[in-house]
Amino acid sequence: MPGGLLILGGLDSTEASVAGVFRLDPASGKLSAAGSLSGPLHDAAATTLSGQVLVFGGGTETSTDTVQSLPTQPSSGATATVVGHLPVVRSDLSAVTIGPKAYVLGGYDGTTPDPAVLATADGSHFTHLADLPVPARYIATVAVGGRIFAFGGETGDGGATDAIQEIDPTGGRARVIGHLPRATSHAAAVVLGGSVYILGGEASGSATDRTWRFDPGSGKVTAAKPLPLAVSGGAVAVSGDTAYLVGGTGAGGEALASVLALSLRHVKRAPPASETAAKPPPFKGRLMIADRGNNRIIVVNAQKKILWRFPSKAHPAPPGGFYFPDDAFFIHGGKGIISNEEQNERIVQLAFPSGKLLWSYGHPGVAGSEPGYLHEPDDAYLLKNGNVSVADAQNCRVLVISPQKKVLHEFGDPSECGHEPPRLLGSPNGDTPLENGNILISEVTGSYIDEITRTGKLVWSVQLPISYPSDPQQLGPDLYLVVDYANPGGIYKFDRAGHILWSYKPSAGEGRLNHPSLAERLPSGLIAVNDDYRHRVVLIDPKTKRIVWQYGVTGKPGTGPNHLHTPDGFDLLAPNGTTPTHSYTG
Repeated sequence: MPGGLLILGGLDSTEASVAGVFRLDPASGKLSAAGSLSGPLHDAAATTLSGQVLVFGGGTETSTDTVQSLPTQPSSGATATVVGHLPVVRSDLSAVTIGPKAYVLGGYDGTTPDPAVLATADGSHFTHLADLPVPARYIATVAVGGRIFAFGGETGDGGATDAIQEIDPTGGRARVIGHLPRATSHAAAVVLGGSVYILGGEASGSATDRTWRFDPGSGKVTAAKPLPLAVSGGAVAVSGDTAYLVGGTGAGGEALASVLALSLRHVKRAPPASETAAKPPPFKGRLMIADRGNNRIIVVNAQKKILWRFPSKAHPAPPGGFYFPDDAFFIHGGKGIISNEEQNERIVQLAFPSGKLLWSYGHPGVAGSEPGYLHEPDDAYLLKNGNVSVADAQNCRVLVISPQKKVLHEFGDPSECGHEPPRLLGSPNGDTPLENGNILISEVTGSYIDEITRTGKLVWSVQLPISYPSDPQQLGPDLYLVVDYANPGGIYKFDRAGHILWSYKPSAGEGRLNHPSLAERLPSGLIAVNDDYRHRVVLIDPKTKRIVWQYGVTGKPGTGPNHLHTPDGFDLLAPNGTTPTHSYTG
């Protein structure tokens, strides 16, 4: 572009959307202010058309339908003007220009990918050209030879696709013409020397340095020399015979401030075979974290990108605020969330991703044992029949509550704490629903684990040789997982006889846990655990007993990217909308 490359909006290092527009001089590397967008924005698409830069869609906390315009050489005080609107809101989209028209494709409306390929000559009026056979967002897109090519992307189930799609603007057709060697999303695509190069992106859930060369004539895909570092979600532009890959996120999910210059001599040579092998991601889908010390819930992916926050400007807290979320679990196939605000004395059910309050029980900030009141509720679960179970810890009881807020069952007695389940319980802090319909209860006082039926019959009870059992989970017919909420804390597999069959309890070093509150086995076989007072969620390989992934900086609380403050709950939503660690809940 004359005068240099324009960098428009995006996310800064704190994961906040920005409105700034900057000009980058490729020759000198100098960055200068060049105006601003009409407001903070990320995940938009931009292309030049008829002497202007058009910016399509994008969003902040929610997607937008606005189309903004800037001159191709804006001054430092220039502000983009809104010149039109897409037919529907759309973010994570792509845009290219062929002749007198710009084409918009890919992206989603905040819920599902949009298949529509749109054409516009002015940014104000749009024609529906075709539908993508494989709708996706985060697609790498280029225009070459009068055709549009779309590579990979993230589909509606949260996984990546390997599809190569061709859009013929003249005939108004879109079709799949081939496949990448690996499913890839968040890549960038660029034309150099008549060939198309697909740069970086996410493969198997991790940022990659891989580069592929695509021949538009034959449709053949071959490996090219890898990038100097792994880049996912970078923006790309061409000046002369050099492509510039700007920003994005790195292998650890960190924001990149780098600009990679890529010329033909850098991308011709193929990498060794080892470059084509990618490690599987530690988990597939979205990981929700109850970030208790920050009074928030966040949802992240395996690349540590924050996908959703609550509360936020777009998703305000309900009446009574949102305070001390001790746990949070996905409900209704990923369309909702249940969370117990332990020291706000309340349970809430929220719509996801809107954050709308659907149901609550308890009085914010007011503790009690009368009907409608709680005292430090812990581990609220939605059951298959619509009822809610919760450990009412300081009232020494476990409740089952109907959607109409009537207490259907009360195990324990708020007037007397002790170990005589189900009549008396000693400070229960876990009430995990089991596949057989029973409830697995942890009692802090005395370090007991109990299984009781919904009607109040004791199935078994065992005292464990740990100091503070928290949130037990069932792994098999006679195999259970529990954490010891202590410093150093531990993770234990045990049976009904109380035998410890496996344990993890480093006393020092990076692996030491400080008051872990919940551990669950993920579909990958890794064990996820909240390490509350080291301010992180970690995934541990049970075979090697090594931490293989973590979100949060060890021992350093914070609110920015990859930072937590006393996380106390988590849950995994799989790409297919299931909750694999508690598939038998509501």
